[in-house]
Amino acid sequence: MKIVIIGSGFAGLKLARKLNNKPNVEVLLIDKYNYHQFQPLFYQVATSSLDASNISFPLRKAFQHSKNVRIRLTTVTDIDTTNNCVKTDIGDFDYDVLVLATGADTNFFGNKQMQALAYPMKSTVEALRLRHHLIQNFEDALRVKNNSEELKPYMSIVIVGGGPTGVELSGAIAEMRNKILPKDYPELDFSTMKIYLVEGSPKTLGVMSEKSSEQSCKYLHELGVTVINNTVVKEFDGYKVTLSTGETIETKTVIWAAGVKGNIPGGIDPTLVVRGNRIKVDRYNKILGFNNVYAIGDVASMETPKYPTGHPQLANVAITQGKLLAKNLLKISSGSREPLEEYEYHDKGSLATVGRNRAVVDIPHPKIHIGGFLAWVFWMSLHLFLIVGVKNRVQIFINWMYKYFTFDQNLRLIFRGLGITDNAQLPQHQLPTVQQHLQTLIPDEKAGVPVTQSNQVVTPSPAQVPTQPASATSVAKVVV
Repeated sequence: MKIVIIGSGFAGLKLARKLNNKPNVEVLLIDKYNYHQFQPLFYQVATSSLDASNISFPLRKAFQHSKNVRIRLTTVTDIDTTNNCVKTDIGDFDYDVLVLATGADTNFFGNKQMQALAYPMKSTVEALRLRHHLIQNFEDALRVKNNSEELKPYMSIVIVGGGPTGVELSGAIAEMRNKILPKDYPELDFSTMKIYLVEGSPKTLGVMSEKSSEQSCKYLHELGVTVINNTVVKEFDGYKVTLSTGETIETKTVIWAAGVKGNIPGGIDPTLVVRGNRIKVDRYNKILGFNNVYAIGDVASMETPKYPTGHPQLANVAITQGKLLAKNLLKISSGSREPLEEYEYHDKGSLATVGRNRAVVDIPHPKIHIGGFLAWVFWMSLHLFLIVGVKNRVQIFINWMYKYFTFDQNLRLIFRGLGITDNAQLPQHQLPTVQQHLQTLIPDEKAGVPVTQSNQVVTPSPAQVPTQPASATSVAKVVV
């Protein structure tokens, strides 16, 4: 049986590893990246707490001793379900069974302005880009340090979305402001720096308990984060955010953590796509109307008695779906008469961290809430367990311990020529930085980079900007 898996996130990687070196199956794993990304820690890369390599694991290393798993780096352009063929930019691949594990990408809910100007964080590259911007922002602030009005937008950061990603990122940036940035930039007064977390619902961490929500807000207030609930961001022009209340916030940095949507390749019947850009599947993760095409993880929408509107887009859902599908596919490939197993998600709990010694954990059975230092240790332990690769676990643990005892980290690096030009669409407010940067490049490097008017979006040439694929991993929230 020839199985093609598209996507190497939590779901796709788990499926491929469970099928590794099993008889009667040949596996082709397709992705745009050559590494697996651990999304729950993207925010730590963005805030210079971890290096990108710490949360990334090479796919080929994971399957070095495999006899039946092969990997191709390419972009899927279309799926021909009639002829059982996946079309890509390097050729076509036939399959007996196709599994879509394409994960989710940032959902801007149709707001084109935010899509062009805000910073998402759904891939390692996007996390690095955000890290670069955060550091460069304060370098630029030094140029206007004597003008309080011009300085104000540099000293304000707006995070949109009060889910786990938004809460964790807000806490991490607040800790940088309180402990690290004043030492790096003594010429700036960080007591005037404002961090806003804007959430459209009445509470943060809406998927967790009321106690966790209240405690997370308390922690954020302790760190100096301004939490604005029941409010959405309506507009952002690169210099000013307009809220649904009519209030405005001067800022050059808006980080979008407000939602995700499934990555669906071409060739899927639009009638099968439901809310959140997810594909309808049955209890075996088989796409409705197909006999040999499956979807798992964030891109799949499975209605069950416990979850009539579909399972939550969590890492643990993706992992357990990949594990069960592998088991069922092995039964099919071996000709076993044993019945296939239906999937159901058993919630073991959820957790989120707000910062040093501050975290919340909810365990449903028995119903237990944990907060503070114990929850923080629990959060760290779980993430270390889920990280792929022993070396990565050791490096992350060392980084965390170093930061815990020194209140610092040595990863606040700007790599010229990489951070601001690896996005096919650069935010308008980065244009002055781009133009200034171009003056430092040698002529060959300048070639092909268009100089635009101030109201246009810079689009570097393909030769300068590697294609950045949409994230093929599950949502950055880990379940116990």
